[in-house]
Amino acid sequence: MNTKVDWVQLTIVIIIFAAVTVMGFMAARWRRTGALESLDEWGLGGRGFGTFITWFLLGGDLYTAYTFVAVPAAMYATGAISGFFAVPYTIVVYPIIFIFMSRLWSVAHRNGYVTPADFVGGRYGSRGLSLAVAVTGILATMPYIALQLVGMQAVFETMGLGGNNTLAKDLPLLIAFAVLAAYTYSSGLRAPAMIAFVKDGLIYLVIGVAIIYLPHVLGGWDAIFGAAKTKLATTNPATGKPAGAFIPGMTGYSAYWTLALGSAMALFMYPHSVTAVLSTKNRNVVRRNAAILPAYSLLLGLLALLGFMATKAQVNVKGLDGLANPQLAIPRLFDQEFPAWFAGIAFAAIAVGALVPAAIMSIAAANLFTRNIYRDFIKKDATPAQEAKVSKLASLLVKFGALIFVLGMDKTISLNLQLLGGIWILQTFPAIVVGLFTRWLHRWALLAGWAVAMVFGTISAYRVINPATKKHFGGSLANIPFTEKQAYIGLTAFVINLVIAVVLTAIFRALKVAEGVDSTHPTDYLADAGDPGVKDLPEVLDGEGTARATGN
Repeated sequence: MNTKVDWVQLTIVIIIFAAVTVMGFMAARWRRTGALESLDEWGLGGRGFGTFITWFLLGGDLYTAYTFVAVPAAMYATGAISGFFAVPYTIVVYPIIFIFMSRLWSVAHRNGYVTPADFVGGRYGSRGLSLAVAVTGILATMPYIALQLVGMQAVFETMGLGGNNTLAKDLPLLIAFAVLAAYTYSSGLRAPAMIAFVKDGLIYLVIGVAIIYLPHVLGGWDAIFGAAKTKLATTNPATGKPAGAFIPGMTGYSAYWTLALGSAMALFMYPHSVTAVLSTKNRNVVRRNAAILPAYSLLLGLLALLGFMATKAQVNVKGLDGLANPQLAIPRLFDQEFPAWFAGIAFAAIAVGALVPAAIMSIAAANLFTRNIYRDFIKKDATPAQEAKVSKLASLLVKFGALIFVLGMDKTISLNLQLLGGIWILQTFPAIVVGLFTRWLHRWALLAGWAVAMVFGTISAYRVINPATKKHFGGSLANIPFTEKQAYIGLTAFVINLVIAVVLTAIFRALKVAEGVDSTHPTDYLADAGDPGVKDLPEVLDGEGTARATGN
């Protein structure tokens, strides 16, 4: 375990971070369509991103520093069920978004919606249901932002920035997020969109080199898989059961497929995913990206195998507190097996991989607060400029809250809340996705289903005890009610949610309970750029304020 600062690694990280910071501030003028005085401009990048930019933006948005650290860490700790399920779920998700995200793009652009809660409010004529979707999105996003910091902390600790000195341990994180807050406030969504090119390029470079070099120095794939299989088959003294599953057995099938399906359904319910989609210039950009983004799943599959390589390399995952922390497995693997200069590049990739999604997530959460809490309940006549100002300030508060959260609380709590985040955000699926195709479900039935599912999912997750730490929220799997089969809690709660919504809808319709006014039109869901009512693709202003055509 490194207890001294590795200055070569640190210097490379600082240089790359400085370059990214300059890019973040320069992005304020990149593809600019006017002053950043509206949520369309600041929060959605002018709604003018094409296929190429969107591919990097969505990749930077969905494949985060936490993915880089946590997926192989899960493979290292417990194997395929908790780790490799991420690969099929990121394949399953793209046919799903191909079908419904283009419809959301159309209705959002026709009606000026900025958030998924905007759509729900307009579709069902219900500020209460809109508020429920907005609050759920903010709650689910906050720990997600915090976990980007956890990934950065793992890197800083591996480079030797830590010890018992609290200031030395936390100062790098404070500086990084202060800079992030500054250029996000200045440039909005354009900053992470530009930085995503660097982030993705670094990660592809690091994974490409690692997947070729590490098997060579570790004795080949046979030795790597053999070491992982032996470790995962070893009995865990705390549970009396094998430490994990190298390949899921029959008893793990239901857990594996429900985790994959539930996670796929939840991924594009997150506000930051929707924000990236709504920033595109036409609906075909969304569809094209649904077709080409699976290339990232190949990257994720290779990334997951680093967890098995860490097992073979016998990395030391004890943190500075003396406790085992699997999140350190990949940073320690790079520190142990690569020259300092290349390890520095890998650490920079993880750090930048934290900044891009954290920026998008904070923007998305701020947009939810501004449009669906501030404008709907506090200042109904807010101007676009006032909305942009409130959203900028809210994005700062979101980042600050996530930072305090990580610095002041046990990391296991942030991991537990991220588990809850996936369970919670999935419960917005019926209101958003079903609403894109039919208005049949009743607004009060949807709200009741959401409330019951949120309570059920939270309580079910709370009852899962971690066998090692004896703490609550110890996992994302629990027995399906009245059965002995384990399944993803979020998907079980979703089924309960949908059943309640359907049954209550039938009852409310029979009782002729007021349904609310649908402010959308059937043609809204197929509208494209250039159609009547859809915002025209803006001209981009260069640095001197001269108009020129947009492009990728």
